[in-house]
Amino acid sequence: MAELLATTPCAGLLPITVGSVTAEEAAAGPMTALAPFKGQTGGLADALQAAHGLGWPAPGQRMVQGAARIMWFGHSHALLTGAAPDPALAAHAALTDQSDAWAVVRLHGAGARDVLARLTPLDLRDAVFPAGTCARSDLAHMQGAVLRTGDQAWQVMVFRSMAATLVHDLEIAMRAVAARG
Repeated sequence: MAELLATTPCAGLLPITVGSVTAEEAAAGPMTALAPFKGQTGGLADALQAAHGLGWPAPGQRMVQGAARIMWFGHSHALLTGAAPDPALAAHAALTDQSDAWAVVRLHGAGARDVLARLTPLDLRDAVFPAGTCARSDLAHMQGAVLRTGDQAWQVMVFRSMAATLVHDLEIAMRAVAARG
């Protein structure tokens, strides 16, 4: 009988460093999509505050409280990561476990913005996309999410099935940026 082994989406693919930019797999912990029921956004915001010390994120916003993080994830959706959702949230929203659904990559170093600029149409300048900002967007030819976590640090997420493609596209962009230098 075959023995199944649990692996992360980017197992054996990362880390990679090209020039001054490094891509490494990030452990997001529990990931839960939150979709408030009709008329329940306020109630969900209150429940999030009571349970996790977080509110409902505005478009493009991310909030952090201890290990728990919540980020805007599209119209009337948010993604709670780093903490299992309190059961009280289920009275206000549909909760969907996404823990194994996403490949999460941390991209950092001088030139990380230039690497991402080759893959997404987002305006990644400091004044437009400061630390803590997130967006759902195209990443090369995939759908994903981009989160700025620091001055030269980004988190990139794509569906798990696209992990190898993301790593491939990141490495090509990393090599192109390094070759300029």
